Amino acid sequence: MKVRNSLRSLKNRHRDCRVVRRKGRVYVINKSQPRFKARQG
Repeated sequence: MKVRNSLRSLKNRHRDCRVVRRKGRVYVINKSQPRFKARQG
């Protein structure tokens, strides 16, 4: 999992990426390509 400043650019890299808020943090999750997982905050 990467920790990034901007997750919007990461979301645009793959069509299955979802931006999710959990416990005050922002995550990018991707079921089909787990290498795109990322966290912010």
